[in-house]
Amino acid sequence: MSGRRRDRVRGRGDQGQVAFEFVGMLPYILLILVAVWQCVLTGYAYSLVGNAADEAARAGALHGPEACETAGLKHISVGWDAPKVTCTPSGNLYKTTATVNLRVLFPGFDIGVPITGHGGSLNEQEED
Repeated sequence: MSGRRRDRVRGRGDQGQVAFEFVGMLPYILLILVAVWQCVLTGYAYSLVGNAADEAARAGALHGPEACETAGLKHISVGWDAPKVTCTPSGNLYKTTATVNLRVLFPGFDIGVPITGHGGSLNEQEED
């Protein structure tokens, strides 16, 4: 009887091992999730400023510099600090640059790294 009891006691030695390993890996899992989220946020910022620059260039090519800046800022979400749209007519081409500061993890935590997008459109304004 004592031999069977000893086998049962030895068999319980692995209980809780999975939970212990999960707790040990949890910081690494969270770190990977944070890194993936930051990559998604950075990609979204590039997409956002690229679209804003393109829309600003189209509006500027049709209606002039005032419409250019307004259209560019309209296409940048409210949660981004220091949005800036620069419009430059250059001969037959209307060039724009849109810039926002990169966020870290969530809106409101700005580290001051600029994300810039460029756009261009043929100038369609009538010259006097």
